Order: sequence, then structure tokens, then C-alpha cells
Amino acid sequence: MEAISDFVSQINSLVWGPPMLVMILGVGLFLSIGLKLMPILKLGAGFRLMWSGRARGDEDDGDIPPFQALMTALSATVGTGNIAGVATAVFLGGPGALFWMWLTALVGMATKYGEAVLAVRYREVDERGAHVGGPMYYIRNGLGKKWAWLGVLFAVFASIAAFGIGNTVQANSVADVLSANFGLPHWITGVLLMIMVGLVLIGGIKRIGQVASALVPFMAVSYVLVGLLVLAINANEIPAAVSMVFSYAFSPAAAEGGFAGAAVWAAIRFGVARGIFSNEAGLGSAPIAHAAAQTKNPVKQGMVAMLGTFIDTIIVCSITGLVIITSGAWTSGETGAALTSLAFETGLPGFGNYVVAIALAIFAFTTIIGWSFYGERCIEFLFGVKAIVPYRVLWIVAIPVGATINLGFIWLVADTLNAMMALPNLIALLLLSPVVFKLTREHFEKQKALGVK
Repeated sequence: MEAISDFVSQINSLVWGPPMLVMILGVGLFLSIGLKLMPILKLGAGFRLMWSGRARGDEDDGDIPPFQALMTALSATVGTGNIAGVATAVFLGGPGALFWMWLTALVGMATKYGEAVLAVRYREVDERGAHVGGPMYYIRNGLGKKWAWLGVLFAVFASIAAFGIGNTVQANSVADVLSANFGLPHWITGVLLMIMVGLVLIGGIKRIGQVASALVPFMAVSYVLVGLLVLAINANEIPAAVSMVFSYAFSPAAAEGGFAGAAVWAAIRFGVARGIFSNEAGLGSAPIAHAAAQTKNPVKQGMVAMLGTFIDTIIVCSITGLVIITSGAWTSGETGAALTSLAFETGLPGFGNYVVAIALAIFAFTTIIGWSFYGERCIEFLFGVKAIVPYRVLWIVAIPVGATINLGFIWLVADTLNAMMALPNLIALLLLSPVVFKLTREHFEKQKALGVK
């Protein structure tokens, strides 16, 4: 087992090495420039579309309203990465890691936009009448049959990776945090999660969309409000914290307290890697949800999709990171969810740690239901609709297993497969970028002709 773990570790350091980080940031930067910074400049228009999408949804093709498609994508995106992932990035890379998370998100908005545009443009209707799409479909339908093998690779990696990033890792995080704060045994958490997820999955994408659109806004807003309360309590420390984020992004962070110190490369590596783990821009997962949106306009759905990266990283992750830095907890030697708990508890004694525990539990639950949908769509692409029910059963059974076993190796495999998912998707985004630019240009020229701002 140790030999296998060492082998996977070597692959992990290779796939998450400088070439991958350069490719993720590079593709995002290339798309941002090609789109003339539209995702950042049209952020307000994206938010307006998100809300109007609720009412407008039923007029167009698709399975769920655009708002629910975004919430389904966000349900899978806003998870342990926002609580444990940010803390790990700061612990391993210092406060400067937060700067690199921000940069990853700003260029990642263009990546997420491009993914959703292509997902809607090249989606199909399956034999059940459901709208299916994502990287495997835009590779096959956009790049042609000679590239079909790349779509198959994506679907294989994603359907397996889902059990790591979207299932067992999430279940284990919930079990750990509920055990530490409420004394609930791991196996009970596993069984409860299994039952709740099973009840949602019976209803398919429409049930997932309904649950996500109810839970995601509530959990994200609640977490952000409590985080802002802690930041208000630590207000005097905010200028110093922001200064540290920028200075340590470009200079080494010295050892302090329980913090071991970090080179600039560590800040870049863990900031970018954890940023991607959190907002998933470039992984190719979110466009699978956006392909189900009730819309005929790929650009409009792309503008709704790019909000996911902004909300996830620029808002939620920033709150977590700044609470950790302003509280001084980043030098405590704690890491992961325990570090975030300590930071909130420092600001809100006797209350803060419970907020983190409940937020993590809800975040992880919605991630499990969101990623189940991604895995199902990938398995359907590979083996047809007949494979969905067996995959769903396997998915539900994996939850209590994940809640009760040691996940060090699973984390490693999940992290490695994430990078291997990203590769086919990033290649497709580059090759299909002219389509994204053309559709975007035509859309805004039409809007201009109609006098719409």
C-alpha cells in the first residue's frame, strides 16, 4: 500500500507541478484577454441575469431554470474547499496563498464562462429527453470524432474523481467535524448522509436543482454574515492582514508560532491548487450542470456561470482566509477545518466553532448531491442511461464508507484525478476558444443594435 501511495504521490507532484498551474492560469488569462475582460466588466449584468433567469426559465429548452443550474453548480463547488481548503492553503503557503487564490478566481471567471458557453452550444438530448452536456460533449461535438478519445478520457477521470472530491472526502469531513463538536459517531453521520442524499437523488436533476436553490443561498449568506461579524470584531487587524496577503504573495513568509514558514513557490502552488479545488474553474465539472439550464442562449448562461467562481472564491473563500489571518490563528499550528474553527471561535467564543461545523456539514451535503449529478452524466456518456442507477447505488453506498475510513490516500487520489480531469478540458477550451469569442461578439453586437446595455 505504501508503494502505491508513493507512486500516486509522484504522479500528483507531476500533474500539479508548474506546467499544470501555468496551464490553468494561462488558459484563464488567454480567455480573459480574448474576451476583453468581459467576465469582470459585465459582473453586474451577470447578477441581473441570474435573478431574471428564475422567471424567464420556462420559456426555453432545458430541464431547470438558469438560477437552479447555477445553484446546482455552486452546490458542488461551495464545499470543504471553502473552509478546510482555504485553511490548508494558508497553513502550507502562508497568507500570500490567498492572493494567488484571488488571481486564480479572476482569470477563472473567464474559464468558467467559456465552459458554460460551450456546454450549452454543444449539448444533446438523451433518450430520456434530458439535456446533457459538458466537456465530453463539447469535445466530441465541437472538435469532431478524431478528438472523441479526449472526451472519453475526461468522462473516465471525472466519474472516478467524483467519488473522491465529491463524495468520500466530503462525508469524512462532515463526520470529523460533527464528531469533534457534537460527539456524533462517524458511522451515524455516514448513515444519515446516505439516507438524505438518497432521498434527493431519487428525484434526479430537478430535485437536485430545487434542493440546491433552497440550501445554497441560505448557507452561503449565513456563513458570510457570521464571517463578516468576526471580521468586524477583528477590524483593527484587517489592514495588517491585507498587507500580509500582498507582501507574502511575492516574498517568503517566515516561521512564526506553529507556522513553519513558506517560500513564495508554496504560496503560489497551494493558492492556485486550493483555489481550483474550491472554485473548480478549469476542471470541467460545472458546465455539466449548466448544460441542463432552460436557455437557448449560450452567452447568457455563460454570464450566469462565471458568477459561481466569483461567489465561491472572491466572496466565501476571502471571508474564511481573512478571518484566519486577522484572528492570528494561522500561526497556531492547526490546519484544515480545525484551523477555521479555531479562527471563528477566537472571534466568537463558545459559538464560532459550531457555526463552522454546521456550515461545513451543509456545504459538504450539497457538494455530494451536486457531484453525484456530474458523475452520472459522465457514466451516461460512457455506457448509456442504463448505467445511471447502478452508479447511483454505488454513490450512496460510498458515503458511509467515506465517513468512517482514514482518507489520507483518498485525498491524494482525488487531488491527482482532478488535475487529470482538467487536462482534456483545458485543451478543449483552447481549441474551441474561437467559438467562444465568436458567440460572445455576436451576442453583444446584437445587444448593442437593440440598445441593450
